[in-house]
Amino acid sequence: MAQTGRPLSPHLQVYKWQVQMATSILHRATGIVLSVGSILILWGLIALASGQDAFDSFRACAGSALGLIVLIGWTWAFFFHLCNGIRHLVQDTGTGYAIQQFVRTSWASIILSIVLTLVVWAYLFTGGAA
Repeated sequence: MAQTGRPLSPHLQVYKWQVQMATSILHRATGIVLSVGSILILWGLIALASGQDAFDSFRACAGSALGLIVLIGWTWAFFFHLCNGIRHLVQDTGTGYAIQQFVRTSWASIILSIVLTLVVWAYLFTGGAA
């Protein structure tokens, strides 16, 4: 085999970053975040079933600045994974594989997930869940 000086397999330095790559990586990452974040949701449910003192401890943790950041991030991960999963379901029908459609739906997944997260948390912060 001739020595070309090129890597034998492609690496991240070779590829130009595209939104399709980002959504693929984000879909996997948000799946992991949702799995780990489910432990926090389980903690909240167990605290709720354990009585007022346990639930107050959970609320204090979840209501802290770090807790809110984690919950908002978990909400975005949920909505992104949902939107991107729907995009993949549509692609499973054989549509949406043209480059322009792929890029458009990738951006739509990102933007829609951000909008949905903002809507949910705006509702919660304005007292909608009080």
